[in-house]
Amino acid sequence: MTKLIFSFALVTALSCVALAQAKPNVIFILADDLGYGDVGVYGQKIIKTPNIDRLAAEGMRFTTFYAGSTVCAPSRSVLMTGKHTGHTTVRGNAGGLIQSLKAEDKTVAEVFKDAGYATALIGKWGLGEIGMPGHPNKKGFDYFYGFLNQTHAHNYWPSFLVRNSDLVKLKNIPAEETKIGTGFAKEKVDYAPELITNEALQWIDENHQKPFFLYYAPTLPHANNEATRGTGNGSEIPDYGIYKNEKWPEPEKGKAAMITWLDIDVGKLMAKLKQYNLDKNTLVIFTSDNGAHKEAGNDPNFFKSSGDFSDIKRSMKDGGMRIPFIARWTNKIKAGTVSDHVGYFGDFFALACELTNQKLPNGLDSISFLPALKGQKNPAHEYLYWEFYEGEGKQAVRFQNWKAIREPMFTGVIQLYDLSKDSAEKSDVAKSNPKIVMQAEKYLQQAHTPDSNWKTTKAINYKQQ
Repeated sequence: MTKLIFSFALVTALSCVALAQAKPNVIFILADDLGYGDVGVYGQKIIKTPNIDRLAAEGMRFTTFYAGSTVCAPSRSVLMTGKHTGHTTVRGNAGGLIQSLKAEDKTVAEVFKDAGYATALIGKWGLGEIGMPGHPNKKGFDYFYGFLNQTHAHNYWPSFLVRNSDLVKLKNIPAEETKIGTGFAKEKVDYAPELITNEALQWIDENHQKPFFLYYAPTLPHANNEATRGTGNGSEIPDYGIYKNEKWPEPEKGKAAMITWLDIDVGKLMAKLKQYNLDKNTLVIFTSDNGAHKEAGNDPNFFKSSGDFSDIKRSMKDGGMRIPFIARWTNKIKAGTVSDHVGYFGDFFALACELTNQKLPNGLDSISFLPALKGQKNPAHEYLYWEFYEGEGKQAVRFQNWKAIREPMFTGVIQLYDLSKDSAEKSDVAKSNPKIVMQAEKYLQQAHTPDSNWKTTKAINYKQQ
């Protein structure tokens, strides 16, 4: 009898392990201000990114994937809510309560949590702080460590980070610092990206025996805007590493070193998965929240950070929003494949629902790209839409191979580009395609839902972040 009970218990335990393993782990790696052309597999010739390139060699590289916005907070809001910037709660870098998700906003983390996953956000949030409804612990994340406030996240040597709702004091001594922790340090001891990566590795150690969703959001290679004003170089890094002897401007050395540091951290995460034999049952996605920046005193043309596309962060052209997007999932995604599927951050929500066998909520702007990951034909969006709130605002829509941009928002003259012939968006063909312009105008009107927090006026002080 005892043997039967033991055998039954063993079979049950093994069944539970098998069931847990049937659910794929998911790690979503979100770099900060990394341009399409900043990664080797996307054409970068100088900066070394062997671990990120290996992800693509072992998985799939998307050529036509877009961020949720051309700046940080709204892009992350789109990622979390599955709604584009005409519908999502946080549509700009505004600070305060209007840059917080609402209690009624369901996030992709809650999708995974509902499916029994352990969930963590380690890195940068920017969608709600302590006491706000958008705090990550209220939005489906069991655990949080890093920066709640995205301006605080500028500081690579801060005096504190946040664990859940507790401030964790660091050894850095600020030369100048605000109440929310922005500024720059005079004594540098604890490098925030290193702490954040170590925390992510430890969290995997503690949660590897159950299905997990890790949203790993390092701040690299975003500039420390405040340090730029203090020292002239916002590319903060402990040392320039392999680039120290290059005859480049200091900000360029720093930017290259930051990207290679990021790449090394990606390698550490993959090694941790292999340590627990989880790399075959984990979907790893690597991408960036928007296009390349020039806020560290650097020149984005120095490394051709936008690739062959025009402009950078804050632009509605593809240099501001088309981003590197790599997915690796052994035995599910064919190694070394390239996809031209047109998708965007909002589609991650539908993918999470499909991976966890849950119904996609109504009212989202989200289409799963699981068929594309499997090399199959994927349902397409009728259009992709973006709006941007700084100055008088901008709008953009992509449908088929057409891209339309209108600035100022709602009132400006529509520019039209044929991406099949002009991926750099150099030639405005609006005058010769009036019917296409009419269709674009219809989409631009249809996609926008008014929100009292987001208005097209210079009177609103949207932050330069």
